[in-house]
Order: sequence, then C-alpha cells, then structure tokens
Amino acid sequence: MAKIAPQLPIEVDSETGVWTSDALPMLYVPRHFFVNNHMGIEEVLGADKYADILYKAGYKSAWHWCEKEAECHGLEGVAVFEHYMKRLSQRGWGLFEIQDIDLDKGTCSVKLKHSAFVYVYGKCGRKVDYMFTGWFAGAMDQILAARGSSIRTVAEQVYGGSEEGHEDGLFVTKPL
Repeated sequence: MAKIAPQLPIEVDSETGVWTSDALPMLYVPRHFFVNNHMGIEEVLGADKYADILYKAGYKSAWHWCEKEAECHGLEGVAVFEHYMKRLSQRGWGLFEIQDIDLDKGTCSVKLKHSAFVYVYGKCGRKVDYMFTGWFAGAMDQILAARGSSIRTVAEQVYGGSEEGHEDGLFVTKPL
C-alpha cells in the first residue's frame, strides 16, 4: 500500500491552532478516539436511538457544508455532491463512490468502501455506518433547494461492510 499526502487543503491558524479546509474549520482526531466515543454513546443510548440523533445532526451538517462549499468553490448541482463525496473520502471516513445521482428525481446511491467504522467494529452482523446516512439526504436536499426544487429526500443504508456477505456499504436516497 502506497502512502500519499493529504489531498485536501489544510491551513492552521498560528494564533488559535484552528484547522481549516476550504471554507470550514475542521478537527483532526485519531480514528480510535472518535469511534470509541461513538461506541460509548451507542452503548448507553442503543444503536437505533443514536442513529436517529445522528441522522438529524448529520442532515443539518451536510446541508451547511454543501452550502458553504458550493459558495466557496462556485459549485452547483451534481458538482456539489461530487465534491462532498470527494472531501469525505479524503478525510478518512472511507471511500464514497457515487453509483448514480438524478437531481430531477431526487435520487442517488453511494457505495462506501473501507469504512472507518467497519475497520473498528469488524464483521459484527449489523450496520454500523449509520452516522453517514443523514449526510446523503442533507446534501441532496441542500443541492435541490439551491436549484429551486421542492423535492426533499430521505436516505437509508441498504447494507454495510460489517454484515456477512458484504465487503462494502450501500446507501440510497429517494424522495420523501
């Protein structure tokens, strides 16, 4: 496996230590730290309740991210979604591959390879990538709203790499 330097712009404010990529401040944390916190919360709340909370928070965050990045880079439509998947992949969450996207229908599907969560959970017999699910609907809805569409979407994970018979995850987004 070849190692490469990060493929996204990173600036660090010399006075505050704040990391910024493109238009937004970022945090750089070890995967084990993040996933261990995730697992601890899941243990207390239960996976289903935690997934509901993360869906809403992720939706809101994806909307905000896409809005700011579209403005920063002069992007619109599918280009915003492609940029989002590229940046998520570059930040170590996993490799997000758009399988299809149709803004007129409000649909998309995304394959997830090398999930940060699957690396930690392993083959545990259930979906563990639920933190990402709201991201797809939030991104799609921001892009749709920016182009004047009234379509709003919902996303779901069809399967995950943590489940037997699957090496990758698949997320689909469709109209409400």
